[in-house]
Amino acid sequence: MAAVVYFLCALTSLTCFVLLFRAWRSSRVRLLFWSALCFAGMTINNTLLVLDKVVYPTEVDLSTWRLAMALVAVGLLVFGLVWEEE
Repeated sequence: MAAVVYFLCALTSLTCFVLLFRAWRSSRVRLLFWSALCFAGMTINNTLLVLDKVVYPTEVDLSTWRLAMALVAVGLLVFGLVWEEE
């Protein structure tokens, strides 16, 4: 059951990325671009989660990579929010 939830989280993040990127392409609002980048990072993060917990549960520990990707994704969004404030 957990594998299904992990996969659905990755799929949801990918869907958000695609929708935000399409909205950015049509409107060129920079905040949509930074949000799309954040969700791209979250998609990678959730994909690493699926790989870590479902595909390679005992062989490989990807927790450091997952945390680093989450930090990068949130950092991109924070940077975009600060950049748009100025």
